[in-house]
Amino acid sequence: MIYALRHTTRYDYSETVPICYNRAHLTPRNDGKQRAIDRRIRVTPAGAVFAAPRVDMFGNEVTYFTVQGPHHSMEVTLEARVEVAPSAYIDLNDSPAWETAAQGEGVDAGARQFAYDSKFVVPSPLLRAYAAPSFPTGRPLLAAASDLTARIHRDFTYDPAATTVSTPLDEVLRDRRGVCQDFAHLAIGCLRSMGVPARYVSGYICAGGAPHLTGAQASHAWLSVFCPERGWIDFDPTNNMVPSDRHITLAWGRDYDDVSPVRGVVLGGGEHTISVAVSVTPEAG
Repeated sequence: MIYALRHTTRYDYSETVPICYNRAHLTPRNDGKQRAIDRRIRVTPAGAVFAAPRVDMFGNEVTYFTVQGPHHSMEVTLEARVEVAPSAYIDLNDSPAWETAAQGEGVDAGARQFAYDSKFVVPSPLLRAYAAPSFPTGRPLLAAASDLTARIHRDFTYDPAATTVSTPLDEVLRDRRGVCQDFAHLAIGCLRSMGVPARYVSGYICAGGAPHLTGAQASHAWLSVFCPERGWIDFDPTNNMVPSDRHITLAWGRDYDDVSPVRGVVLGGGEHTISVAVSVTPEAG
């Protein structure tokens, strides 16, 4: 399936901004199941100065740019076409016991870094207690992860007004409300609390005739679990599904802090507001 993407982030400032420096994770990844056919990033006001793209420690392409000259607003727009192939069928019971990953067997150093604390995901006894029913002794890792994400889908309410990016996971766990970012962080925190490496994935989801899917026409987030012998396997707790060709990946990291779509340093500007508009349209063919 080929999708046309458009993602616009707009900043409005109460006072003049003379200059701002920005970093964007807005380049769709190219990997075994996804290919960015074309893409461009546009910035207004015109005249933004772009540095050469760089690749971060997780293999994501990062765009750096500076907006020079007085301005009261800024828009950053990604336009892209991405081809996504369906994922192969996964037998969730055909995986090593979860203890294998928790003990580090078959987990390389690159994956092991995703078992430790990060800015927004800190393992805790509360998270381990919530995760524990999904991880009885000897259960296949992917079956355990699937059960965990299904429980999050069942137990938590999608509520965009309930949290902010900095809401602690223990608070999300207590109130049982949040958005896709919270549910991804929560699942990652539970997995890491059990000793299992898990990473945060940012991107988009296309409803495409499935109106029950949450997170369409907006930035979306899910997670990947590292499974010895199988590699990284995605799970979407917001929609209780294993992502396939409806999910388009932008970037991955330890948590949202590593892959926020746009981040910047602004000189002046006073108070500011942010608005985001996303469209994901499948191309006919």
